Amino acid sequence: MLISALSPERTSRMNRFNSTVPDDEYLADSNVLFYLSDAVTQLLEHKEEYTQFGVIRYFAEYFSSVKNSNHVLFREYNYIKATPHNRASFIRVFWRCYRQIGKSGDLLSMLEYRSLLQLLCPDFPLELVQSAARIVLMDDAIDCLMSFSDFLYALQLQFYYQEFLDSVLVIYQDLLAGKSPNTVIVPTSTSIEQLPSVAAEENDTEELQQDGVDPSTLAQCIDAFCDRFKRSYPPRSCMREVLEQTNKVSYYSFLMSLAKHETINQTIGALPSKAELLIDPEMDQELDKLIAQISVSPGSNSSGSAVGGLKEVQRKASPRRNIHHRRKMEVESDGSTEETDSSEN
Repeated sequence: MLISALSPERTSRMNRFNSTVPDDEYLADSNVLFYLSDAVTQLLEHKEEYTQFGVIRYFAEYFSSVKNSNHVLFREYNYIKATPHNRASFIRVFWRCYRQIGKSGDLLSMLEYRSLLQLLCPDFPLELVQSAARIVLMDDAIDCLMSFSDFLYALQLQFYYQEFLDSVLVIYQDLLAGKSPNTVIVPTSTSIEQLPSVAAEENDTEELQQDGVDPSTLAQCIDAFCDRFKRSYPPRSCMREVLEQTNKVSYYSFLMSLAKHETINQTIGALPSKAELLIDPEMDQELDKLIAQISVSPGSNSSGSAVGGLKEVQRKASPRRNIHHRRKMEVESDGSTEETDSSEN
């Protein structure tokens, strides 16, 4: 079950039925032990609520939610960033919950996007949203308005490959400072907490944008870094392709090209192509049902927008009823598991 939920980049080199893959390597790559540990922790913390359904059913529900990518709703940030599957799942949930914003053509600010993200993950960090906004806006101030699709693909790249991009920034800054490729310190990994805050770097942003480095030199350093990096990074062929198309490259222009690259989007496997991003007839039907329910409910405001209605429902949703409550609602709505989960939340 978990194998089918993993990203293509991992399933392509890992199969539990492949005898050449050691057991410990399979367990590490599939993150089975992580999910099993979390399932037990959740059961112990809410045993009075969950044990009434039976322990076997609880575990079946938990791993079903992991497979269907619904398990990240209302969870803490440390949980949603813990595995590549969790990160891709959160991006997909964000898209499905707020796709109507893109369909209506609304432009939102960075802080507005942060508010939407925090409805799904209350402690989602501001720094990560700022980093995604910088990819989209590049030379402009980060308080400018952004389209939903531009922000979504930038957020996907920044969130899914966060540690890799943090390290690439260190490499880029060394090259920008004039260091020789042989003296550039290639980091092993860097967390976003270890980097200087975005606010502290605002004075350096203009320099990052106005200047650039030789793309072949940057490609050489990145390639050497990938040889040692143990976490997820974009396909090397995609990064080479982007760097071969220019004579000089800045950090954010490089990231923007990666964010728009369809092969990278397919590798992550969370979002459809940009041409199909706003096309989802089944989701439209579920949204119509939700709006109809809101409009006929006592005290509802029929003049409220669809997006406003979604926001209000999400504010009222309880993270403590994340598994069995959703399953009950799925049965009552006669919708598919994935579609109902997404539209409800």
